Amino acid sequence: MAEQANIKDIIKQEYIKCAMDPVHFFRKYCYITHPVKGRVLFHLYPFQEATLGAFRSNRFSIVNKSRQLGISTLVAGYALWTMLFNKDKTVLCIATKQETAKGMVEKVQFMYNNLPAWLRGNQKPISDNKLSLKLANNSQIVATSAASDAGRSYAVSLLLIDEAAFIEGIDKIYTSIKPTIATGGGIIALSSPNGIGNWFHKMYTEAQIGKNDFMPIELKWNLHPDRVAPVDAGWEERERANMSPREFAQEYDCDFLGSGNSVVESDILSFYEQTFIQEPVERRFLGGDYWLWSYPNYSKSYIISADVARGDGSDYSTFHVIDVEACEQVAEYKSQIGTREFGNMLVSVAAEWNNALLVPENSNIGWDVINTIIEKEYPNLYYSVRSNGDMNIDKWMSKMESDQTVPGFTNSQKTRPLVISKMESYIRDRHFIFHSKRLLEELRVFIWMHGKAQAQNGYNDDLVMAAGIGLFARDTGLKFHQQGMDATKAAINSISNNTTSVRMTPTGIQNPYQMETQYGIEDITWIL
Repeated sequence: MAEQANIKDIIKQEYIKCAMDPVHFFRKYCYITHPVKGRVLFHLYPFQEATLGAFRSNRFSIVNKSRQLGISTLVAGYALWTMLFNKDKTVLCIATKQETAKGMVEKVQFMYNNLPAWLRGNQKPISDNKLSLKLANNSQIVATSAASDAGRSYAVSLLLIDEAAFIEGIDKIYTSIKPTIATGGGIIALSSPNGIGNWFHKMYTEAQIGKNDFMPIELKWNLHPDRVAPVDAGWEERERANMSPREFAQEYDCDFLGSGNSVVESDILSFYEQTFIQEPVERRFLGGDYWLWSYPNYSKSYIISADVARGDGSDYSTFHVIDVEACEQVAEYKSQIGTREFGNMLVSVAAEWNNALLVPENSNIGWDVINTIIEKEYPNLYYSVRSNGDMNIDKWMSKMESDQTVPGFTNSQKTRPLVISKMESYIRDRHFIFHSKRLLEELRVFIWMHGKAQAQNGYNDDLVMAAGIGLFARDTGLKFHQQGMDATKAAINSISNNTTSVRMTPTGIQNPYQMETQYGIEDITWIL
């Protein structure tokens, strides 16, 4: 009897120790599945123990992590410890897919099923299936896929967001769930990075400067003792040889800029930031939204390309002024403005820049801007080759001598990929010089999503598209000329012939529409 009493006392003391110290609980009683060794006790590495301490000390933790550090297993163990030693706790796991969330529950189930009987208790779980585990003390873990209503029906004690950077619409899910944990629950969001601009990147970077309640935790690949000397000094070299820089940045280096699926590679944008980005020499207009890096040179020619927004929504009307010969951005505008006001502004600015070739987008509300430009009788408006009659533009044709062209740039399903490809190649080859940090910021969140290049959710690409239109208009004009496309050249020249007197340069100034190329002196008046 005395021996039995001693055993009960020992178990009681051990139970209390496990309840007070999850590290002790993991190391002595918590089994996990090792990819090589199989079933082993969960002996924490120092960085895992420090991460667990951060979870316990902070209600909200956000983890930017390398792959294969055992952090998902650590989170599963923490969830089990929370459930086992607390009554009526609900742990909700959200992931990109239900299958991924289910993996977290399966790790918890494996750990629970391999506990000693005195830790599990005499009663069987109330429910135990692939998507949930509910213990006799009414604590449970539930797995769900990402959906806007995920978690609304639960009073969540601990919210686990797995691979948070890859969950579409996680910002809305987070907004809907947050009230359910307002009474004292906690959140652990963990992921490898997936570019910038998404919810995970925003919350993590804001946490770094204290703008939200999350504790930021960064866990790079070299924290794992098996990946560095003396165990394996060549691990990094082998992995880099088998992966692209973007893949290594995402999977192992915790690098937001280097990861993701951005249209323009991050190292190229970093080059621009270090080499060309600079503050404008002057800001004009109300709010200072018109930025200038140089002033009109009357011996040069310019293109002004514009992307048009309604003026009352979340998008912006933008334009760039581009030096044709140097292929350099010399001015830029971004603001919310009415279409008529924007059209008047474009005419005024274009006249200042030597009657620049004006290339406004003509899709949807762009027509209102183009109508304003035509009413002002601006002489150097860009005309596109008419697109198979798929737009209702008959009322504009009275302004033109040819029925094969249309005013403005047609940004359609056919031309948009070409515009983006042209812009990306210009920037990749460092042939387009731009100075705007606003354009740089948009390029960093301009990504491939579902096979389409577009801004990350919650961001804009107005400056990006305006730049692409300008570069496409500049480049394709020269290309058409070199290929001898007489029909296109004739259509553009017919417009040019009506505006020759307006395009003449001041007396004594060299013709700005002649430029040196690899083929000799090139007369590019026909482009305009």
